[in-house]
Amino acid sequence: MLGERQLKMKRDSTQLGDRFPGKYLIGTGGWSHFRIPGLHPLTAYSKVFNFVEVNSTFYKIPPQGQIEKWRRTVSPDFHFAVRAHRSITHKNRFQPTRETLETLEKLERVCQILKAEVIHVQTPPSLEIDHVLTNNLQDLISSSNLGRLRVALEMRGVEPSRLPPRFVQTMREYNIIHCVDLSKEETPLYESDVLYSRLFGRGHHNVYQPTDEELRKVDQKVLKNRAEKAMLSFHFVRMYKDAARLKIYKQTGRFPAITKSTGISSLEEVLKEDAEFPSTKQELMKDQGWKLFDLTASRRIRVNDLLERLPHKVYSSIREVLDTSKPLLPVTDTKGQLNNEEASPCSRHGPED
Repeated sequence: MLGERQLKMKRDSTQLGDRFPGKYLIGTGGWSHFRIPGLHPLTAYSKVFNFVEVNSTFYKIPPQGQIEKWRRTVSPDFHFAVRAHRSITHKNRFQPTRETLETLEKLERVCQILKAEVIHVQTPPSLEIDHVLTNNLQDLISSSNLGRLRVALEMRGVEPSRLPPRFVQTMREYNIIHCVDLSKEETPLYESDVLYSRLFGRGHHNVYQPTDEELRKVDQKVLKNRAEKAMLSFHFVRMYKDAARLKIYKQTGRFPAITKSTGISSLEEVLKEDAEFPSTKQELMKDQGWKLFDLTASRRIRVNDLLERLPHKVYSSIREVLDTSKPLLPVTDTKGQLNNEEASPCSRHGPED
């Protein structure tokens, strides 16, 4: 759940532009888990964000009445993107079969109702990118009546630089947006009028929390791009909070705190969420190390930066972890600022570590 500060954030994309000449949209993959007491999840979500990627259509296309209700729930300036059903890529490999064309026609209708300008298409990592697949893609796009609807194609599990030249050329010829993960240092192979990125981070699948510096780098990549519109869809395990962190940074120039406290108390807050004991050091690093905590009021580090300095042993409780960790943390004043920058090895680790 997000607090009052996040709910008061301005939704206007022009507030996020800075040097970016076009629209800068920040959102997440879905809204169903965005909970504010007394509000429907999509209503609550739309008070904070002005863009969302509809995830459910990847698995099942909902009834038209449901889609129309979604559109009525949000304001006219709210932006949707729609995920293409997996049968198009995972089952039919872009082959323009009757099933594929009918599915695509239904998705076009979904996009029309939601006024979505982009449909996201994701291939499975196992898909072989050969001349047959390239021909299938050509045939499918040319057989479809997409109109002004743009395709954002994500080739899952394939380094952008390893995509076959002919396949890339086909993408360019049909004005397909090359969808990449900017949080993994990926870059589109060619520029487009739309920059579309789905952010998962460097962990296992989406189990990751980006540091302030990593989010700043994503923002810098957007600002350097010459697209007319940037659409960032957060998919980290804490996607709502992390997307809100970037929005707050764009609006204030500062990243917000992760917790309500700093130092050892902040670490305690993070571990109390779901840490289980007894646990070995390795188990703690695996289960808790991906998270961030507030080292100071303006500095966040990854939990693993601290855990890796702990002795190898079995820890029986959070208190034992905290007592062992406390000498490794720098001393802060009552405002959560460092009293001595060299007080601890952890103080030498900035957000980029």
